[in-house]
Amino acid sequence: MANGERREPAHVKISKELGVAIVTGRHQPGDVLPGEIEFAEQLGVSRSVVREALRMLAAKGLLESRPKAGTRVRERHDWNLLDPDLLAWMFEGAPPLGFVRSLFQLRMIVEPAAAELAASGRSSRQLSRMGHALEMMAQHGLATQEGQAADQQFHAAILEATSNELLVSLSGTISAAVRWTTFFKYRTSRHPRDPIPQHRALFEAIADSDPAAARAATEALIRQAQLDTEASLDAQPAPAMHA
Repeated sequence: MANGERREPAHVKISKELGVAIVTGRHQPGDVLPGEIEFAEQLGVSRSVVREALRMLAAKGLLESRPKAGTRVRERHDWNLLDPDLLAWMFEGAPPLGFVRSLFQLRMIVEPAAAELAASGRSSRQLSRMGHALEMMAQHGLATQEGQAADQQFHAAILEATSNELLVSLSGTISAAVRWTTFFKYRTSRHPRDPIPQHRALFEAIADSDPAAARAATEALIRQAQLDTEASLDAQPAPAMHA
């Protein structure tokens, strides 16, 4: 893809930079941010660009603006922590251990049940998508962007195969959790255990229409991913992530 096609609009870039600063603690809840004019001058952009960036962050629950009071960082319990962008921003630094454990607890609640449903009702087309994603994961490895994208596609296909529109609506959150915990594991010096065999066991259980085996395989996969992620947190202070 050409560089021009990958360039983010200015308001998206600013919202990301400010969002990362908030969720990693550089701006604390209750902090009042500079006004639009001051922000625009600091960044060398128009007020409309700043305004749109702040609007995006407000929609995610990070900011609130009030007349005469300015723009303030909201309390953490107001943040939309299931927003895929927020999950990505959390892993720009080293996320708190409690947050990581909560994230894996969410996955453990959702994904084993989804795998059971997928094993009971998946279509041939959905199974083919899972199989292709598994092949791409094995071919490229999960240390690569291609492998990580295939990992997301694999888990998204399982949620789709549940035929439950509410579970499918969680696909963005689950995919982001899969992507950024995997990215985090592989950016440290410690190399996690190869999870491809566990993904293959999950695929085979779904292909065999075996709900119990699909649940068990998913639980084993998530437990190992959590252990590897927590070990990566302990291994070293995580450096800032570069695009």
